[in-house]
Amino acid sequence: MKLRTRDGLILVVAVLAIIGAYLDGDGRWLHWLAKPATTLLIAAIAWQARPAGDAFYRRAVLAGMLLSCAGDIALMLPIDAFVPGLVAFLLAHLCYIAAFRAGLRAGRGLLAAFVLLAAFASINVTGLWPHLPLPMRVPVLAYVVVLALMAVLVLARYWKRPHVDALEAGSARWAAAGALLFVASDSLLAWDRFGGGLPMASLLVLSTYYAAQYAIARSVR
Repeated sequence: MKLRTRDGLILVVAVLAIIGAYLDGDGRWLHWLAKPATTLLIAAIAWQARPAGDAFYRRAVLAGMLLSCAGDIALMLPIDAFVPGLVAFLLAHLCYIAAFRAGLRAGRGLLAAFVLLAAFASINVTGLWPHLPLPMRVPVLAYVVVLALMAVLVLARYWKRPHVDALEAGSARWAAAGALLFVASDSLLAWDRFGGGLPMASLLVLSTYYAAQYAIARSVR
């Protein structure tokens, strides 16, 4: 499938997923079908990357996307499956951590990424903490730590100098964009669920989430 055709299909299905999130009754099926379908279509980008410069990187990213798809399904079920969904996404981020740690070197980039993400995570958790139900505090805190670690690694990889070649530099840019968008999406989701709700929450959360997954998929060289 040509790049423009594939990306256009992803965009259309993602829009359907977002529209479906606002529908009730029978229209809800549109969301239930399109939401995981979008994630799988994005995962196909990584699957079809030819040639793959790093086979382990691609496998780890694909595993993360399949776990993300499981999380998508859990979060949209008519029952409260937030914790299983949280676990699925936590495992997905562990897969991304495994991918992004390759070639990482200690240095100013790693320190800067750590300080930036630690500050953001601390502010976010501090604001959310009074709103979190007691049983959710430890799971949410564990998830925030793993998400922040994933973003730290990918930003440090992006800020590493010099990159081996243009392909590695491009991969690092896509991955860094994906990680930051994932942090944004999960922060919006947390504030919507525990902080009293956000206007246009489904649009904000899903648009940043799909953009994050798309960027990570494009990071497969």
